[in-house]
This record gives sequence, structure tokens and C-alpha cells, in this order.
Amino acid sequence: MTAEPMPPWLAGRLGRGWLIAFDLVAAAALLVATAGNTGARTWDFPVSVPRWVAWVLAFAVVVPVVTRRLWPRFAFGFSLVVPFPAILVGGPISGLASVAMAFALYPLAATLTRRRSLTALGVAIAEVVATSLVFTSLSTLATITFGAAVLTLAWTTGRASLERREFAAEAAESYARQAVSEERLRIAREMHDVVAHSMSLIAVKAAVGNHVAAEQPEEARDALRVIETTSRDALAEMRRMLGVLRSGEDAPELGPAPDATSLDGLAERAAMAGVQVELTATGVDDLPDGVGLSVYRIVQEALTNVVKHAAPASARVTVAADGESVTIEVADTGSARLPGPPGHGLIGMRERVMVYDGEFEAGPSPESGFRVFARLPYEAAR
Repeated sequence: MTAEPMPPWLAGRLGRGWLIAFDLVAAAALLVATAGNTGARTWDFPVSVPRWVAWVLAFAVVVPVVTRRLWPRFAFGFSLVVPFPAILVGGPISGLASVAMAFALYPLAATLTRRRSLTALGVAIAEVVATSLVFTSLSTLATITFGAAVLTLAWTTGRASLERREFAAEAAESYARQAVSEERLRIAREMHDVVAHSMSLIAVKAAVGNHVAAEQPEEARDALRVIETTSRDALAEMRRMLGVLRSGEDAPELGPAPDATSLDGLAERAAMAGVQVELTATGVDDLPDGVGLSVYRIVQEALTNVVKHAAPASARVTVAADGESVTIEVADTGSARLPGPPGHGLIGMRERVMVYDGEFEAGPSPESGFRVFARLPYEAAR
């Protein structure tokens, strides 16, 4: 008979070698119990049988225990055959045959469906009852109770092992899906921040250039220079983000990610699109990397919205960090946007704030225009 593929339960924490060693120890214990008492003639046989029959049965009892990990179905089938001749030898060997049957039942309970494993359990218990009733004695009830209890315990243990592995597999799959979803969300958020900001500026300057191309060619050339600079910066940052996704030696050397100390560049690019920015940033030099990047992206998205919805206008950007949290406020003097379904930009800003369990507000300001406010605690993150 050829060996079957290794079942899943062989890949346990102990490893295949340790599991087989455990089976060998259990088989040796059963063999000592059966062969030792047979050789010492301490068991009385209910019928007269040759001594060699008892010896053969003593060794046959341990076969299912030794073979159950390689051929679980063969081992269980063999364990169902042993009790019939064991009836002639007597109750002690019959009881040990029930133990061997329980060893063979465990891998079936740990791998088969509940219905099939319950069928195997029912067949095993029925055989214990049937063989115990052939020669009734005062110990018949005890033999049946012992055999049924051992078989039920083996089945329950096998099912528990199977359910534990299934739960672990489901949990691992759930964690993997969650990690993939979070990574896709992070990439989408970063791509949106980069593309939306740059494309908004490019669209504004392209419209200006197209409008003044005939009458004011010099201003049109200025617009084209802004478009060129902005597009180059956007491509460089997109390459940086895409490089993070690559693996291997072909990944380009990545530059530093933007942080709160790079806000001046955002103000300059917003000015190119007709938004004059008054920037005040204090205490941002020592922000953790993740917090600094979030601050940069929030300000970037807020200014992008000003460029798209309020230009030409002015905006006031205030960023203040005190060692425990950083507050961000971006308020513009344009027309207040009407409330409506939030776009990806506002959703992305809110998600960045939620990562740090912070506060986020966005809506028309009391004076005029639109206001974005965020507070990111970062002491725990540090």
C-alpha cells in the first residue's frame, strides 16, 4: 500500500518527527500492557485458544497507533477488525483494543467533515457494544462505558483541533484582507493627495495660459513654466511612492518623504495658482515622521480645495505643535462652499486624523470662506 499525502494535522507545532515519536511511545505502552500480561499469564481467556493467538493480538493492537499518521483510514479500518478476535482473548485486550481504536479515530475526527467523523464514532461505539455483549460478565457494563468514553474523548479532541485550525486560518485570512485593504487605502490616499494637488494647479495655470495666450504671450509662458515645474514635482513624488511598492534590486533609491518642514513649498505652489498663503508653523521640526507626513498631506489637500473652489483668494495656514499634539488650521477668504457629500479629499484628511485618534472639522468659517481644522495627538505614537 502506498503512503497517502501527509494530512494537514501533521503540520502541527511539534513537527512530524515528534508526533511519530509520541505514537511510538503510546504503541510501546500498549504493547507492554498486552504482551506483558499475556506472557505472565495473568489474564484468563474466556475460551481455550493457543497462546500464540494472544501474542498475535497483542502486537495487532498497536498497529493502528503506529500507522494512523501515514494511513489514517487504513489504521481506523484495522482497528475495527482487531476487537473481533480479541473477544476470544478476553476483556483486558478488548479494552486496550478500544484505546487503539480511539487513537485511530482521532485523525479522522481532525480531518473529515462532522457528518463523516460522527459516522465513524458511531460505528466504533457500536462495535464496542457488540463485542462486549458476546461474553457477558460483571465487567461488561464497565467495558462498554470505558470504550464509549475513550472513543468520545478522542472524537471530541480531534474536532476541537480541527475547529482551532479552521479558526486560526480564518483569522489569518481576515488579517490578510484587512492588511491589504489598509494598504490599498493608504496608497489611494497618497496618490489622491499628490495627483489632486498637482493636477488642480496644472488645470488652473493651463486655463490661464489658454485665456491669455494671444494677448499676453509672456504670461502664457509663465503659466507653462508653472505647469512644467508642477508636473515634474508630481512625477518625482509618484515615483517615490511607486518605489515603495517595488521589491528587489531594481527599486530606485528613495528620497525623504515630505513632512511639516516642507510646507513652504505648498504655499509657493498655491501662490502660482492665485492663492496667497499666510503660513505660520511652530514646533514642527521634531514631529514624528508619520505625524509630519500627515500634517503635510492635510495642508496640501486643504490648499488644493482652496485652489479648486475659491481661487483667486487668500488663505491662512497655522500649524502649531507643543510636544503632545499638533493643530492644523487652514482658512480661506473665498466663498463658503455649500455643504454636500464629502469628496475623497475630505475623507482622506479625516482618515489621517483618525489614525491618531484626533479631531477633525471642515465647513464654512464664521467670518467667510471655508475652514479646515485638525488636531493630531502624537505623544503615544512617539
